[in-house]
Amino acid sequence: MQPKTRLKMNLSAALLLSLLMNGAAQAAPLQLSPVPDARALTPLGTLVPAPKQASFPAGVLPLAGLGVRVVGTAPELAWAVRDLRAEWKTRLGAELPDSGKVMITVGTLDNPDLAAKLKTAGLTATGAEGYALWVEAGGAYVVGADARGAYMGAQTLRQLLTQGGLKFARISDSPALSQRIAMIYLDQYSAAINDKLIPMLAALKYNSVLVMSNYVQWDTAKAGGWAHPGGASKAEAARVAALARSYGLEPIPLIETLSHVGWMYYGGKNLDLRQDPDSQNAWAYDTLNPATYSRVILPILKEAVDVFKPKVIHIGHDEVRNRDRFPARENGKALGFEKLFVDDVVKLHDYLKMQGVGTMMWHDTAFADAVIATLPAQLPKDIQVAYWNYAPGNSFGLLGRIKALGFPVLGASWNEVGNAEGYAKVAAQVGATGMIQTRWTGYFGNPSIWDGAADQGVPFVRAANSFWNPAAGSVPNAEGIYRATYQPEAYRATAGTLVNLAPLVTRSLTDDDEKGWILKGADIDLRNLKTGVNRFGAYTFSVTGAVMLKGSRPAAKDLPERVTVELGRKATSIAFLHTTGWPAATAREVIGRYEVRYADGSMVNQPLEYGRHIRAWTDTLPSSMIPAPAWAGKTKDGLEVAVPVLDWVNPKPDKVISSVTVVSEGKNANLTLIGLTLIGEGK
Repeated sequence: MQPKTRLKMNLSAALLLSLLMNGAAQAAPLQLSPVPDARALTPLGTLVPAPKQASFPAGVLPLAGLGVRVVGTAPELAWAVRDLRAEWKTRLGAELPDSGKVMITVGTLDNPDLAAKLKTAGLTATGAEGYALWVEAGGAYVVGADARGAYMGAQTLRQLLTQGGLKFARISDSPALSQRIAMIYLDQYSAAINDKLIPMLAALKYNSVLVMSNYVQWDTAKAGGWAHPGGASKAEAARVAALARSYGLEPIPLIETLSHVGWMYYGGKNLDLRQDPDSQNAWAYDTLNPATYSRVILPILKEAVDVFKPKVIHIGHDEVRNRDRFPARENGKALGFEKLFVDDVVKLHDYLKMQGVGTMMWHDTAFADAVIATLPAQLPKDIQVAYWNYAPGNSFGLLGRIKALGFPVLGASWNEVGNAEGYAKVAAQVGATGMIQTRWTGYFGNPSIWDGAADQGVPFVRAANSFWNPAAGSVPNAEGIYRATYQPEAYRATAGTLVNLAPLVTRSLTDDDEKGWILKGADIDLRNLKTGVNRFGAYTFSVTGAVMLKGSRPAAKDLPERVTVELGRKATSIAFLHTTGWPAATAREVIGRYEVRYADGSMVNQPLEYGRHIRAWTDTLPSSMIPAPAWAGKTKDGLEVAVPVLDWVNPKPDKVISSVTVVSEGKNANLTLIGLTLIGEGK
């Protein structure tokens, strides 16, 4: 090769790199391919909770001419039909009438004809909340061992619905644990959130809700000037309790007493009742001051009884000595902690018992190593003890010990994968009465269950599966199931346009030579995310590689800061299959943006907040459900990885989108676009 030729080639390469770095790659023509199913929502195909015994013969029961009938008068049977009709309406946009050529029949073993049909079908329905379900060419049947069992069976039948009909199935099922409790909150956002959570929890076969109620605007609190403005009204508390019951969920109000009682000191009130007079952020109350009970605690409990009409109230009593001195006052020191604690529990227990209400409490203070030999013996044995342990695995020995001490005991799990799954197995083995799936998202953080703390919403799915059937194992795509049950959408396909980003690609998904993906080699790349036209979740993309942009890491610092995708199309929304090469330093940090330009010269910016709109491919726990689950897999060395999709709703569907410019802020989390698909055709 001649020196002049080599010089020309080097100059050409340098010019190309310079153009790419300055975003000139936008000039490259992009292939746009119309498809009929750019976005296609279909049933996920996983039954949650997994039935104990199930088989699925080939075939479906057609929807045409299908009706539903109830045999019996129990309210649970009416709830079952209500939920089936809601499923038909939401998923198919169709009605489920009272009559038809072929019927769905919902009833119980109390009906002799249904009991005979069940026997002929060769199935059984036994135990509290047990049911049998079968779908065949002649119709569908849900037969409960009791009315609640029929309601549970209807939740399973809903999951067999497809656009083409009801899948054939033969199921006999019943729960392993009698109490399956999920934790919800009451605050100013309750109506919007709990109206979605409660039907979702019913669909997942929970049968109770633990309702955090500290900051309800009780009349006692209003009169005393310490009602928090962010709390739910009493009317809202009553509405949520009634709504829960109409979905088969028994409400258990949780009013934290003795500890975690900052609610009674709001606005600087009731400070004379602090356990520790020197506390600047009071944590506990003075059990020896009669005004603690006459002014605050007992009136609040009475209001809770009147509003919720509960069978049980949870009185908290956890972490009592975690912050303030306890005891701190001299009269309390003279009596000692154990007596102060026991006397308080007994006082509240006896007061509730006079109201016909049981007592539930957390385990950790009363059953701590230092006091377990003496303190529990002084407590009433009808107190339900909830033993919280948030670790994965099967080391829950205290559960059996509490039961052996004579108390009805429940386990309580949280959000870590493997926690609810392992704990439910132990609970079933030791004969615990049930399990509680807790959620700790803050007293006024209800909306975060979808956006901000979705990693505490997804575990509702995993826990439901294990509480009902501990032997079921893990739930595939729990994130997708949470999304589909909390915010259900219609089963339908939407046409759109695939955009081939090949001319803009800056990195390959594979890295055999440490020059692709994040320059770490073949063991840690995205080779298992297949290129070509593929469906990821509900979306179809044309994938050719990664449009990885500039970041602060050495492996990304020489990449372009921006590229422009020329479109010239209308769209209802734009689906971005995207991720970042590395995590952000902080949650909600803006790491880039999409600049959407229209043919009329206007522009809309979509900032990308880390964790909210986008996350690193190695960051698999969703904190927000704004991005939908798309692709998940593993690297060659076994690391779990995932790439979500952001479905950006176009605020100007009547205008032609001329282009989308993809911009990175150049931070540790560098914007990386893998696929772009236009959804719909606008207006």
